[in-house]
Amino acid sequence: MAVGGFAVDGPGGSFKGKITVSVVITCIVAASSGLIFGYDIGISGGVTTMVPFLHKFFPSVLRKATEAKTNMYCVFDSQLLTSFTSSLYIAGLAASLVASRVTAAIGRKNTIVIGGCTFLAGAAINGGAANIAMLILGRILLGFGLVFTNQATPVYLSEVAPPKWRGAFNTGFQFFIAIGVVAANCINYGTAKHTWGWRLSLGLAVVPALIMTTGALFISDTPSSLVERGKLEEAKKSLLKVRGSDTDVEAELAELKKSSEVAKAAQREPFVTIFERQYRPHLVMSIAIPFFQQLTGINVIAFYAPVLFQSVGFGNDSALIAAIILGLVNLCSILVSTYVVDRYGRKFLFMEGGIQMFICQVALACVLAATTGVSGTKHISKGYAILVLVLMCTYAAGFGWSWGPLSWLIPSEIFPMKIRPTGQSISVAVNSQPRLCYLKHFYPCYATSNLALSCSIPAGSRL
Repeated sequence: MAVGGFAVDGPGGSFKGKITVSVVITCIVAASSGLIFGYDIGISGGVTTMVPFLHKFFPSVLRKATEAKTNMYCVFDSQLLTSFTSSLYIAGLAASLVASRVTAAIGRKNTIVIGGCTFLAGAAINGGAANIAMLILGRILLGFGLVFTNQATPVYLSEVAPPKWRGAFNTGFQFFIAIGVVAANCINYGTAKHTWGWRLSLGLAVVPALIMTTGALFISDTPSSLVERGKLEEAKKSLLKVRGSDTDVEAELAELKKSSEVAKAAQREPFVTIFERQYRPHLVMSIAIPFFQQLTGINVIAFYAPVLFQSVGFGNDSALIAAIILGLVNLCSILVSTYVVDRYGRKFLFMEGGIQMFICQVALACVLAATTGVSGTKHISKGYAILVLVLMCTYAAGFGWSWGPLSWLIPSEIFPMKIRPTGQSISVAVNSQPRLCYLKHFYPCYATSNLALSCSIPAGSRL
Protein backbone atom coordinates (compact mmCIF):
# COMPACT_ATOMS: atom_id res chain seq x y z
CA MET A 1 0.00 0.00 0.00
CA ALA A 2 1.03 3.65 -0.20
CA VAL A 3 1.06 5.91 2.80
CA GLY A 4 2.00 9.53 2.18
CA GLY A 5 4.11 8.57 -0.82
CA PHE A 6 5.83 5.59 0.84
CA ALA A 7 5.35 2.10 -0.56
CA VAL A 8 4.53 -0.24 2.29
CA ASP A 9 3.96 -3.95 2.06
CA GLY A 10 1.14 -5.55 3.96
CA PRO A 11 -2.59 -4.91 4.03
CA GLY A 12 -3.73 -1.53 2.87
CA GLY A 13 -6.55 0.35 1.30
CA SER A 14 -7.50 -2.53 -1.04
CA PHE A 15 -9.00 -4.39 1.91
CA LYS A 16 -12.31 -2.92 2.97
CA GLY A 17 -12.05 -3.10 6.72
CA LYS A 18 -15.14 -1.63 8.30
CA ILE A 19 -15.55 -0.05 11.70
CA THR A 20 -16.93 -2.66 14.06
CA VAL A 21 -17.76 -2.53 17.75
CA SER A 22 -14.91 -4.96 18.37
CA VAL A 23 -12.27 -2.86 16.61
CA VAL A 24 -13.45 0.28 18.42
CA ILE A 25 -13.27 -1.39 21.84
CA THR A 26 -9.94 -3.02 21.01
CA CYS A 27 -8.38 0.27 19.88
CA ILE A 28 -9.75 2.17 22.89
CA VAL A 29 -8.26 -0.41 25.27
CA ALA A 30 -4.91 -0.33 23.47
CA ALA A 31 -4.86 3.46 23.22
CA SER A 32 -5.49 3.72 26.97
CA SER A 33 -1.78 2.91 27.30
CA GLY A 34 -1.31 6.62 26.73
CA LEU A 35 -2.79 7.27 30.18
CA ILE A 36 0.43 6.35 31.97
CA PHE A 37 2.55 8.57 29.73
CA GLY A 38 0.21 11.52 30.12
CA TYR A 39 -0.15 11.03 33.85
CA ASP A 40 3.60 11.07 34.35
CA ILE A 41 3.98 14.21 32.22
CA GLY A 42 1.32 16.02 34.22
CA ILE A 43 2.29 14.83 37.67
CA SER A 44 6.04 15.51 37.55
CA GLY A 45 5.88 19.29 37.18
CA GLY A 46 3.24 19.64 39.90
CA VAL A 47 4.96 17.43 42.46
CA THR A 48 8.25 19.30 42.10
CA THR A 49 6.50 22.50 43.27
CA MET A 50 5.01 20.89 46.42
CA VAL A 51 6.73 22.16 49.56
CA PRO A 52 6.47 18.87 51.56
CA PHE A 53 8.03 16.97 48.65
CA LEU A 54 10.88 19.47 48.32
CA HIS A 55 11.36 19.59 52.10
CA LYS A 56 11.82 15.82 52.28
CA PHE A 57 13.99 15.21 49.24
CA PHE A 58 15.34 18.56 47.99
CA PRO A 59 15.71 20.95 50.97
CA SER A 60 18.33 23.02 49.12
CA VAL A 61 15.61 24.17 46.73
CA LEU A 62 13.53 25.47 49.64
CA ARG A 63 16.56 27.24 51.13
CA LYS A 64 17.05 29.09 47.87
CA ALA A 65 13.39 30.04 47.86
CA THR A 66 13.81 31.89 51.16
CA GLU A 67 16.66 34.04 49.86
CA ALA A 68 15.83 37.59 48.91
CA LYS A 69 15.48 38.56 45.25
CA THR A 70 15.73 34.99 44.07
CA ASN A 71 14.80 34.30 40.47
CA MET A 72 12.23 31.56 40.06
CA TYR A 73 14.52 29.48 37.89
CA CYS A 74 17.45 29.94 40.25
CA VAL A 75 15.24 28.42 42.94
CA PHE A 76 14.82 25.26 40.92
CA ASP A 77 18.43 25.15 39.72
CA SER A 78 19.11 21.77 41.30
CA GLN A 79 20.90 19.03 39.42
CA LEU A 80 19.53 16.48 41.88
CA LEU A 81 15.97 17.65 41.23
CA THR A 82 16.39 17.57 37.47
CA SER A 83 18.00 14.13 37.80
CA PHE A 84 14.82 12.92 39.50
CA THR A 85 12.75 14.13 36.55
CA SER A 86 15.10 13.12 33.75
CA SER A 87 16.14 9.68 35.08
CA LEU A 88 12.96 8.29 33.55
CA TYR A 89 14.11 9.29 30.07
CA ILE A 90 17.65 8.03 30.57
CA ALA A 91 16.17 4.63 31.38
CA GLY A 92 13.75 4.99 28.48
CA LEU A 93 16.54 5.70 26.03
CA ALA A 94 18.32 2.52 27.11
CA ALA A 95 15.09 0.49 26.97
CA SER A 96 14.35 1.67 23.43
CA LEU A 97 17.40 -0.26 22.22
CA VAL A 98 15.74 -3.59 23.08
CA ALA A 99 12.08 -2.65 22.78
CA SER A 100 11.82 -3.52 19.08
CA ARG A 101 13.20 -7.02 19.63
CA VAL A 102 10.81 -7.60 22.52
CA THR A 103 7.85 -6.40 20.44
CA ALA A 104 8.78 -8.64 17.52
CA ALA A 105 9.50 -11.67 19.72
CA ILE A 106 6.50 -11.72 22.06
CA GLY A 107 3.98 -9.57 20.22
CA ARG A 108 2.46 -6.12 20.58
CA LYS A 109 -0.12 -7.07 23.21
CA ASN A 110 2.35 -8.80 25.53
CA THR A 111 4.75 -5.88 25.26
CA ILE A 112 1.98 -3.52 26.36
CA VAL A 113 1.23 -5.78 29.35
CA ILE A 114 4.91 -5.91 30.36
CA GLY A 115 5.15 -2.15 30.04
CA GLY A 116 2.07 -1.67 32.22
CA CYS A 117 3.34 -4.00 34.94
CA THR A 118 6.76 -2.33 35.00
CA PHE A 119 5.17 1.11 35.22
CA LEU A 120 2.89 -0.08 38.03
CA ALA A 121 5.89 -1.28 40.05
CA GLY A 122 7.67 2.03 39.54
CA ALA A 123 4.60 4.00 40.60
CA ALA A 124 4.25 1.95 43.79
CA ILE A 125 7.91 2.54 44.68
CA ASN A 126 7.62 6.28 44.07
CA GLY A 127 4.46 6.55 46.15
CA GLY A 128 6.17 4.88 49.10
CA ALA A 129 9.62 6.43 48.59
CA ALA A 130 11.62 7.09 51.74
CA ASN A 131 14.74 8.51 50.06
CA ILE A 132 16.03 9.83 46.75
CA ALA A 133 17.37 6.40 45.75
CA MET A 134 13.85 4.96 45.86
CA LEU A 135 12.52 7.91 43.88
CA ILE A 136 15.06 7.43 41.12
CA LEU A 137 14.61 3.63 41.10
CA GLY A 138 10.89 4.17 40.67
CA ARG A 139 11.51 6.65 37.85
CA ILE A 140 13.77 4.16 36.09
CA LEU A 141 11.04 1.51 36.18
CA LEU A 142 8.54 4.08 34.92
CA GLY A 143 10.91 4.79 32.04
CA PHE A 144 11.11 1.14 31.03
CA GLY A 145 7.35 0.80 31.24
CA LEU A 146 6.69 3.90 29.16
CA VAL A 147 9.08 2.91 26.39
CA PHE A 148 7.58 -0.57 26.02
CA THR A 149 4.05 0.82 25.79
CA ASN A 150 5.07 3.72 23.54
CA GLN A 151 6.84 1.23 21.30
CA ALA A 152 4.00 -1.26 20.99
CA THR A 153 0.81 0.81 21.17
CA PRO A 154 1.09 2.99 18.02
CA VAL A 155 2.11 -0.09 16.01
CA TYR A 156 -0.79 -2.04 17.49
CA LEU A 157 -3.28 0.66 16.56
CA SER A 158 -1.93 1.02 13.01
CA GLU A 159 -2.10 -2.74 12.42
CA VAL A 160 -5.58 -3.27 13.86
CA ALA A 161 -7.42 -0.15 12.65
CA PRO A 162 -9.29 -0.20 9.31
CA PRO A 163 -6.85 1.24 6.71
CA LYS A 164 -9.25 4.03 5.73
CA TRP A 165 -9.52 5.28 9.31
CA ARG A 166 -6.06 4.42 10.59
CA GLY A 167 -5.22 8.03 11.39
CA ALA A 168 -8.36 8.61 13.45
CA PHE A 169 -7.87 5.45 15.51
CA ASN A 170 -4.18 6.14 16.06
CA THR A 171 -4.86 9.62 17.45
CA GLY A 172 -6.58 7.81 20.32
CA PHE A 173 -3.15 7.23 21.84
CA GLN A 174 -2.44 10.97 21.99
CA PHE A 175 -5.99 11.55 23.26
CA PHE A 176 -5.38 9.29 26.26
CA ILE A 177 -2.02 10.98 26.84
CA ALA A 178 -3.92 14.27 27.10
CA ILE A 179 -6.49 12.71 29.48
CA GLY A 180 -3.62 11.55 31.68
CA VAL A 181 -2.13 15.06 31.73
CA VAL A 182 -5.45 16.67 32.71
CA ALA A 183 -6.12 14.05 35.39
CA ALA A 184 -2.65 14.55 36.85
CA ASN A 185 -3.06 18.34 36.94
CA CYS A 186 -6.41 17.97 38.73
CA ILE A 187 -4.88 15.60 41.27
CA ASN A 188 -1.96 17.97 41.83
CA TYR A 189 -4.42 20.80 42.47
CA GLY A 190 -6.31 18.70 45.03
CA THR A 191 -3.26 17.37 46.86
CA ALA A 192 -0.89 20.35 46.76
CA LYS A 193 -1.84 21.66 50.22
CA HIS A 194 -1.52 18.35 52.07
CA THR A 195 1.72 17.12 53.61
CA TRP A 196 1.13 13.68 52.09
CA GLY A 197 -0.12 15.08 48.79
CA TRP A 198 3.02 14.25 46.85
CA ARG A 199 2.74 10.58 47.87
CA LEU A 200 -0.84 10.45 46.64
CA SER A 201 0.05 12.16 43.37
CA LEU A 202 2.94 9.82 42.63
CA GLY A 203 1.23 6.70 43.99
CA LEU A 204 -1.99 7.18 42.05
CA ALA A 205 -0.02 6.44 38.90
CA VAL A 206 -0.83 2.80 39.68
CA VAL A 207 -4.46 3.50 38.71
CA PRO A 208 -3.89 4.21 34.98
CA ALA A 209 -1.33 1.41 34.93
CA LEU A 210 -3.90 -1.04 36.31
CA ILE A 211 -6.55 0.17 33.86
CA MET A 212 -4.43 -0.27 30.73
CA THR A 213 -2.73 -3.50 31.88
CA THR A 214 -6.02 -5.18 32.83
CA GLY A 215 -7.61 -4.07 29.58
CA ALA A 216 -4.69 -5.35 27.52
CA LEU A 217 -5.12 -8.83 28.96
CA PHE A 218 -8.53 -9.10 27.30
CA ILE A 219 -7.64 -8.01 23.76
CA SER A 220 -6.07 -10.17 21.08
CA ASP A 221 -2.73 -9.48 19.50
CA THR A 222 -2.56 -7.92 16.04
CA PRO A 223 -2.94 -10.22 13.01
CA SER A 224 0.42 -9.00 11.69
CA SER A 225 2.22 -9.93 14.89
CA LEU A 226 0.53 -13.34 15.10
CA VAL A 227 1.42 -14.17 11.47
CA GLU A 228 4.97 -12.98 12.07
CA ARG A 229 5.24 -15.48 14.94
CA GLY A 230 3.65 -18.33 12.96
CA LYS A 231 0.29 -18.36 14.74
CA LEU A 232 -1.87 -18.42 11.62
CA GLU A 233 -5.11 -19.72 13.15
CA GLU A 234 -4.99 -17.11 15.89
CA ALA A 235 -4.23 -14.48 13.25
CA LYS A 236 -7.34 -15.44 11.30
CA LYS A 237 -9.49 -15.30 14.43
CA SER A 238 -8.05 -11.90 15.29
CA LEU A 239 -8.82 -10.62 11.78
CA LEU A 240 -12.39 -11.87 11.93
CA LYS A 241 -12.82 -10.25 15.32
CA VAL A 242 -11.67 -6.78 14.26
CA ARG A 243 -12.97 -6.81 10.67
CA GLY A 244 -16.32 -8.45 11.40
CA SER A 245 -17.35 -12.12 11.43
CA ASP A 246 -19.16 -11.72 8.09
CA THR A 247 -16.09 -10.30 6.33
CA ASP A 248 -13.91 -12.34 3.99
CA VAL A 249 -10.45 -11.97 5.51
CA GLU A 250 -8.65 -14.59 3.39
CA ALA A 251 -7.13 -12.05 0.99
CA GLU A 252 -5.82 -9.86 3.82
CA LEU A 253 -4.50 -12.90 5.67
CA ALA A 254 -2.73 -14.11 2.51
CA GLU A 255 -1.10 -10.69 2.10
CA LEU A 256 0.11 -10.77 5.70
CA LYS A 257 1.56 -14.24 5.20
CA LYS A 258 3.31 -13.11 2.02
CA SER A 259 4.84 -10.11 3.77
CA SER A 260 6.00 -12.29 6.66
CA GLU A 261 7.57 -14.85 4.29
CA VAL A 262 9.43 -12.12 2.43
CA ALA A 263 10.76 -10.75 5.71
CA LYS A 264 11.91 -14.18 6.91
CA ALA A 265 13.49 -15.05 3.55
CA ALA A 266 15.69 -11.97 3.75
CA GLN A 267 17.21 -13.26 7.01
CA ARG A 268 18.81 -9.93 7.75
CA GLU A 269 19.16 -8.02 10.97
CA PRO A 270 16.32 -5.42 11.06
CA PHE A 271 18.70 -2.73 12.28
CA VAL A 272 20.79 -3.37 9.15
CA THR A 273 17.83 -3.61 6.77
CA ILE A 274 16.38 -0.29 7.89
CA PHE A 275 19.50 1.54 6.64
CA GLU A 276 19.12 0.19 3.09
CA ARG A 277 18.61 2.80 0.39
CA GLN A 278 14.98 1.85 -0.29
CA TYR A 279 14.04 2.52 3.34
CA ARG A 280 16.05 5.73 3.72
CA PRO A 281 13.04 8.05 3.29
CA HIS A 282 11.13 6.06 5.94
CA LEU A 283 14.11 6.28 8.32
CA VAL A 284 14.54 10.01 7.79
CA MET A 285 10.87 10.63 8.58
CA SER A 286 10.92 8.41 11.68
CA ILE A 287 13.83 10.47 13.02
CA ALA A 288 12.88 13.94 11.80
CA ILE A 289 9.24 13.97 12.91
CA PRO A 290 9.76 13.11 16.62
CA PHE A 291 12.91 15.25 16.73
CA PHE A 292 11.21 18.38 15.45
CA GLN A 293 8.16 17.62 17.57
CA GLN A 294 10.36 17.89 20.64
CA LEU A 295 11.90 21.12 19.36
CA THR A 296 8.46 22.76 19.41
CA GLY A 297 9.04 23.18 23.15
CA ILE A 298 5.90 21.31 24.17
CA ASN A 299 7.68 19.43 26.94
CA VAL A 300 8.68 22.55 28.82
CA ILE A 301 5.04 23.63 28.82
CA ALA A 302 3.71 20.14 29.59
CA PHE A 303 6.07 19.42 32.49
CA TYR A 304 6.53 22.87 33.97
CA ALA A 305 3.26 24.65 33.20
CA PRO A 306 2.57 25.41 36.90
CA VAL A 307 6.09 26.84 37.33
CA LEU A 308 5.79 28.89 34.14
CA PHE A 309 2.46 30.36 35.20
CA GLN A 310 3.81 31.15 38.67
CA SER A 311 6.75 32.95 37.09
CA VAL A 312 4.46 35.39 35.25
CA GLY A 313 2.46 36.33 38.32
CA PHE A 314 -0.11 33.59 38.88
CA GLY A 315 -0.48 32.44 42.48
CA ASN A 316 0.06 28.76 43.26
CA ASP A 317 -3.62 27.79 42.97
CA SER A 318 -4.15 29.94 39.90
CA ALA A 319 -1.08 28.43 38.24
CA LEU A 320 -2.43 24.90 38.77
CA ILE A 321 -5.85 25.90 37.42
CA ALA A 322 -4.19 27.51 34.39
CA ALA A 323 -2.28 24.25 33.79
CA ILE A 324 -5.59 22.34 33.90
CA ILE A 325 -7.11 24.75 31.38
CA LEU A 326 -4.09 24.26 29.13
CA GLY A 327 -4.51 20.48 29.34
CA LEU A 328 -8.22 20.65 28.52
CA VAL A 329 -7.54 22.78 25.44
CA ASN A 330 -4.99 20.24 24.25
CA LEU A 331 -7.45 17.39 24.92
CA CYS A 332 -10.21 19.02 22.86
CA SER A 333 -7.83 19.84 20.01
CA ILE A 334 -6.96 16.15 19.58
CA LEU A 335 -10.62 15.48 18.74
CA VAL A 336 -10.20 17.93 15.86
CA SER A 337 -7.26 15.85 14.61
CA THR A 338 -9.33 12.67 14.87
CA TYR A 339 -11.94 14.18 12.55
CA VAL A 340 -9.55 15.84 10.10
CA VAL A 341 -6.53 13.53 9.76
CA ASP A 342 -8.07 10.96 7.38
CA ARG A 343 -10.11 13.54 5.47
CA TYR A 344 -7.49 16.18 4.68
CA GLY A 345 -4.28 14.25 5.22
CA ARG A 346 -1.23 14.40 7.43
CA LYS A 347 0.63 17.11 5.49
CA PHE A 348 -2.17 19.66 5.93
CA LEU A 349 -2.19 19.22 9.71
CA PHE A 350 1.60 19.38 9.95
CA MET A 351 1.70 22.69 8.10
CA GLU A 352 -1.29 24.33 9.80
CA GLY A 353 -0.21 23.27 13.29
CA GLY A 354 3.39 24.31 12.72
CA ILE A 355 2.43 27.79 11.51
CA GLN A 356 0.01 28.26 14.41
CA MET A 357 2.60 27.25 17.02
CA PHE A 358 5.25 29.51 15.45
CA ILE A 359 2.98 32.56 15.51
CA CYS A 360 1.96 31.91 19.13
CA GLN A 361 5.55 31.50 20.30
CA VAL A 362 6.66 34.73 18.63
CA ALA A 363 3.66 36.58 20.07
CA LEU A 364 4.29 35.13 23.54
CA ALA A 365 7.94 36.19 23.46
CA CYS A 366 6.96 39.72 22.40
CA VAL A 367 4.33 40.02 25.15
CA LEU A 368 6.72 38.84 27.86
CA ALA A 369 9.56 41.06 26.60
CA ALA A 370 7.26 44.10 26.51
CA THR A 371 5.63 43.52 29.90
CA THR A 372 8.38 42.05 32.07
CA GLY A 373 11.41 43.61 30.42
CA VAL A 374 14.44 41.92 28.94
CA SER A 375 15.63 40.78 32.37
CA GLY A 376 12.12 39.78 33.47
CA THR A 377 12.13 42.01 36.53
CA LYS A 378 9.06 44.12 35.78
CA HIS A 379 5.61 43.34 37.16
CA ILE A 380 3.15 41.83 34.70
CA SER A 381 -0.46 42.95 35.01
CA LYS A 382 -3.43 40.63 35.35
CA GLY A 383 -4.62 41.38 31.82
CA TYR A 384 -1.28 40.49 30.25
CA ALA A 385 -0.99 37.35 32.40
CA ILE A 386 -4.34 36.20 30.99
CA LEU A 387 -3.09 37.01 27.47
CA VAL A 388 -0.10 34.76 28.15
CA LEU A 389 -2.50 31.97 29.10
CA VAL A 390 -4.55 32.51 25.91
CA LEU A 391 -1.44 32.40 23.71
CA MET A 392 -0.20 29.24 25.42
CA CYS A 393 -3.62 27.61 24.99
CA THR A 394 -3.67 28.51 21.28
CA TYR A 395 -0.18 27.07 20.98
CA ALA A 396 -1.28 23.87 22.78
CA ALA A 397 -4.28 23.55 20.44
CA GLY A 398 -2.03 23.76 17.40
CA PHE A 399 0.19 21.05 18.83
CA GLY A 400 -2.76 18.89 19.85
CA TRP A 401 -4.22 18.56 16.37
CA SER A 402 -0.96 18.28 14.47
CA TRP A 403 2.52 17.40 15.71
CA GLY A 404 1.24 15.70 18.87
CA PRO A 405 -0.72 12.76 17.43
CA LEU A 406 1.06 12.66 14.06
CA SER A 407 4.46 11.99 15.60
CA TRP A 408 3.09 8.65 16.85
CA LEU A 409 1.02 7.89 13.76
CA ILE A 410 3.47 8.42 10.89
CA PRO A 411 6.38 6.20 12.06
CA SER A 412 3.98 3.38 12.98
CA GLU A 413 2.34 3.26 9.54
CA ILE A 414 5.08 3.89 6.97
CA PHE A 415 7.36 0.91 7.65
CA PRO A 416 6.87 -2.58 6.17
CA MET A 417 6.23 -5.43 8.57
CA LYS A 418 9.79 -6.73 8.67
CA ILE A 419 11.22 -3.52 10.12
CA ARG A 420 8.13 -1.90 11.67
CA PRO A 421 9.10 -2.57 15.34
CA THR A 422 12.65 -1.41 14.58
CA GLY A 423 11.44 1.79 12.96
CA GLN A 424 9.12 2.53 15.86
CA SER A 425 11.87 1.92 18.43
CA ILE A 426 14.14 4.41 16.63
CA SER A 427 11.29 6.92 16.66
CA VAL A 428 10.70 6.40 20.40
CA ALA A 429 14.43 6.75 21.12
CA VAL A 430 14.61 10.01 19.16
CA ASN A 431 11.50 11.21 20.98
CA SER A 432 13.14 10.54 24.36
CA GLN A 433 16.53 12.17 23.76
CA PRO A 434 15.47 15.82 23.25
CA ARG A 435 12.98 15.45 26.12
CA LEU A 436 15.84 14.28 28.33
CA CYS A 437 17.87 17.37 27.40
CA TYR A 438 14.90 19.65 28.11
CA LEU A 439 14.27 18.19 31.54
CA LYS A 440 17.92 17.92 32.51
CA HIS A 441 18.86 21.47 31.56
CA PHE A 442 15.66 23.54 31.55
CA TYR A 443 16.00 24.96 35.05
CA PRO A 444 19.80 25.43 35.03
CA CYS A 445 19.74 27.11 31.59
CA TYR A 446 17.07 29.56 32.62
CA ALA A 447 18.73 30.14 35.96
CA THR A 448 21.69 31.79 34.21
CA SER A 449 19.76 33.39 31.35
CA ASN A 450 19.10 37.10 31.22
CA LEU A 451 15.78 36.25 29.64
CA ALA A 452 14.63 34.28 32.68
CA LEU A 453 11.42 35.49 34.26
CA SER A 454 11.80 36.94 37.72
CA CYS A 455 10.05 35.48 40.69
CA SER A 456 10.42 38.60 42.72
CA ILE A 457 6.77 39.61 42.12
CA PRO A 458 5.15 40.48 45.46
CA ALA A 459 2.81 37.78 46.68
CA GLY A 460 -0.07 40.23 47.02
CA SER A 461 0.10 41.14 43.34
CA ARG A 462 -0.26 37.60 42.08
CA LEU A 463 -3.44 36.41 40.37
